Parts: sequence; C-alpha cells; structure tokens
Amino acid sequence: MTHDHDPHADLHGERGALPGEHPGRARDPIIKVHDLAWLEFEKPDLKRAELFAGAFGFTTSLSTRDELHLRGTDAGPPCVIVRRGPGSRFLGSAFRAADDGDVLRLADATGRKVESLPEALGGITVDLKDPSGARVRVVSGTHELPALPGQEPLTFNSGHGTARVNAAQRPRREPSKVQRLGHVVLQSTRFRETLDWYLRHLGMIVSDFQYFPGQRERGPVMGFVRCDRGPTPADHHTLAMNLGPSNRYVHSAFQVCDLDSMAAGGEYLLDRGYQRSWGIGRHIEGSQIFDYWRDPDGFLVEHFSDGDLFDCTLEPGWKPFSASTLFQWGPAPTMDFLGIKPGRDSLRELRETIGALRDDNEFDLHRLRGFLKVATS
Repeated sequence: MTHDHDPHADLHGERGALPGEHPGRARDPIIKVHDLAWLEFEKPDLKRAELFAGAFGFTTSLSTRDELHLRGTDAGPPCVIVRRGPGSRFLGSAFRAADDGDVLRLADATGRKVESLPEALGGITVDLKDPSGARVRVVSGTHELPALPGQEPLTFNSGHGTARVNAAQRPRREPSKVQRLGHVVLQSTRFRETLDWYLRHLGMIVSDFQYFPGQRERGPVMGFVRCDRGPTPADHHTLAMNLGPSNRYVHSAFQVCDLDSMAAGGEYLLDRGYQRSWGIGRHIEGSQIFDYWRDPDGFLVEHFSDGDLFDCTLEPGWKPFSASTLFQWGPAPTMDFLGIKPGRDSLRELRETIGALRDDNEFDLHRLRGFLKVATS
C-alpha cells in the first residue's frame, strides 16, 4: 500500500538551529533600521525606464533629464530612484532609520560623515559600503509624499460565503498599482561576512536560513532578513541574501493589493510586449503570491501580495536550499529566473564563477557544487 506524499511538507522552515549554529541576530547592534526607504539604479534611457515603470504600476513623482523618481500609492519617499548614466547598474539600497539620532550614532560608530540629501528627498544620510561592496544608505527626516488613491481588493464569495450578491467580478486589465517597496535580494561571494555586517550595523534579524543539501555543517548560504521593530510585526524579509559567484543585485519586490490586481496587471504587461520571468505562484519563505518580470534593462522586479509578518520573538528556521523550496504552487522556476538561461548574462556569470574560485572568499568548489545542484534541481 502506498501513501501520497506532499513534496512541500516540512519545507516551511519551522525547524530551528542546532547547538552552535548562527543565532540570526547580533548581540548588541549599533542601530535598528525600520524599513527599506528606496533603491537606486543607473540607466541610459530614462524615457524607456519610465514607460515600463508606468506599465508595472509605479507613479512618477519626479522626472528630469537626469533623474527619475518612482513611487507607490502609500505615503512616504519614492520607492525607486533612477539616474541617467552610460550603462545599466544597481547603485545601492537606502534604509530608513528610526530618527536622526540613529543616523548620527551609526556615522560615529563607522567614522563616516552625515550628509544632507538633495532637496527633492530631504533629510540626512550616512553612506556606507557592506563587505561585498554594495552601497548602503541609512536615511532619516526625508520628505513624506502623500498617499495616492490605490486599488481596492475585490470582494470574494469564499466557499459558501455570500459577500457579493447581484454583482459580477470583472477586474480591469490595467497596471497593477504598486503600493510600496517590499524587499531587495542580493548575491554575495562573502555571504556570512556580509550578513553579519547587516545584523551588526542595521540591527536586522534572520527569519529563515537555508543551506546547501549535505553541507549544513558548513553554515547557511541564504538568509531571509527582516527589520527588528520589537513587538510591531515586520515583513518576513526586507533583505534577502545568498552566497554566489558574484556580488550583484538579484531582484526587488513591490507590493500590490491582491491576486486579481497582479494577474490583470500581468496581462497588461504582456499586451505591451514585456517579459514575464516567472509566475504567478506562491512562495514558501515569506508566503507571498509572486509574479516576476524583466524590465527593458534586464533587471528582475517582482509584484507580490499577501506576505508573512513576524515580530521580534520568532527565531530563524533552517532548511536545505533547492529550487523546489522556492514555491508552494505555480509553474516551476524558469531558467531565466534561476539565472541559467543561455545568453550574455549566463556567460558573464560563468566568467565570474571562475574568478570567484580563484579569489579568497566563501565561494569554493564545495559551494559551487551545491550552487549548481540548486540551479538544476
């Protein structure tokens, strides 16, 4: 007699650390950031970037010859800042401090200067670099853009419920309005060192760790990291990091109101010739419903909805890392999403892999074998 087995059973990270493993938080962090503020990019064609941004669901809050600010419907600073440049590249992340005092405290601890941000943003910043070389801004006192009208979630007749009577469901095929910036995912050749830097300097805490199958004793290779707001719940991850052969931006995620908004917005993007990378599905870590797209410059961006919220009391979960742990339902991860689609980007990753193996970092032959096993699983 056989029994059906759910391949996703026991994959939700409830299993905790073993004695001596990484605790997932710093003992005495310098400050505790409250959230991501915005992401910064450089692109050669701001008009093309703005056209995609509108289709994706952003609202333009500033557009000049040399700079583009993209916002969501929630009150706050812009979600994305794009500056004109000769090429396309990710410039860095800005995190929001609790107040000016935390910015000053962090500057004093790191020997860096506090500087004023441009008038369009307001406030102050201390600019740092993490061990992987990524620029990290910690800001406070920035201008608060007022909230904009957003999309309302649809009313559902769930099961035998009758919340909707004498009314049909007709989601409009229109851009799925971005509400806010949710998280950014980065890859590092020095995962452990870089992770510890964020925990120590920004007071972030790990929600879930993942390790390569058969390599748990060598430590985690992926961390889903949230802001520590004490008893106030925060997103399951505001920053996610994985060990890999290069230091690079992986993707960023932006919240929308619900699945129908996401699906109708996806049809809108497809109608205009944009490339879906992977979706629609539901993640395991963070539980978000997701839909991934490539912008015209090749950057991976995500619509998400219905994510997990954790307070400071939850300790990290631990589990092995594989492609199947990325989703509960939906299509299998694509070669494009996993970064193994043949082309210029995969050739660059191959060159960087060879270079990483020659350098003194955490990405060695054992890690390469684990990395390839995940990508092809």
